[in-house]
Amino acid sequence: MNRFDGKTVVVTGASAGIGESCARKFVAEGASVVLAARSVEPLQRLVEELGSDVAHPVPTDVSDRAACERLVSESVSRFGTLDVLVNNAGFNSRGPLEELPMDSMLQILDVNLRGPMMLTKLALPIMRSQDSGTIVNVASLAGRFPLEDEATYSATKFALRAFSFALAEELRETNVQVAVVSPGPVETGFILDESIIDEVPDLVFSQPMSTADEIADLVLASAADGARERTKPALTAKLATLGYLFPGLRRSLIPVLERKGRAAKKKYLARRSR
Repeated sequence: MNRFDGKTVVVTGASAGIGESCARKFVAEGASVVLAARSVEPLQRLVEELGSDVAHPVPTDVSDRAACERLVSESVSRFGTLDVLVNNAGFNSRGPLEELPMDSMLQILDVNLRGPMMLTKLALPIMRSQDSGTIVNVASLAGRFPLEDEATYSATKFALRAFSFALAEELRETNVQVAVVSPGPVETGFILDESIIDEVPDLVFSQPMSTADEIADLVLASAADGARERTKPALTAKLATLGYLFPGLRRSLIPVLERKGRAAKKKYLARRSR
């Protein structure tokens, strides 16, 4: 049997990248999927590909409370249950905090942290009533290894991870599970889009890139077994933890990693210009 036969899965940020890959993989394993994102057209195209019998689009801004409430209620009314919630939607705006527009800072907080917390709170009563369910929060290794010029983003991912672990403890006597997937850099438009790649810190490119499909595989595995946290790449995760625990070591490594990252970024840019 497929791992998700008869299950209903809500995926935020489903219009591209990791979320889009998750949607395809969940459907391939028997699930019905509710696709949430702000962009309507990509959701419609994905529904046409997957089939309207198993995929349902709900245009959603996860920073808006009413939109989150509508997403959860429509998911249940369309498919009857809510078995897996994947909080994948993310937003970033890079630059020194003093220069970052206030609206951008607040949007990072709203999309990366407030949205997942609201959706989780809305989904919990349904999962408790079903006596089953899994919440998978997509965090980032940037939540372990603070990045200069991405202070707010790092803070939201650090907080999302802590929220997940604390909530898992609250629910440990129930059949509702909370899991975290913390990837390093991923080959998506989130960092490789030509409009933003120059703003992405060189340090990011010093680490091996995962594909969206590879991270989606981790999301599905976590949705199936509720494991506390999965990370990729493994070595990057270890470096991130060491850098967090030993700030002096982190500062000594950064110049070396930045040189490596600058060279890797040039290769990505050269590849795109061909």
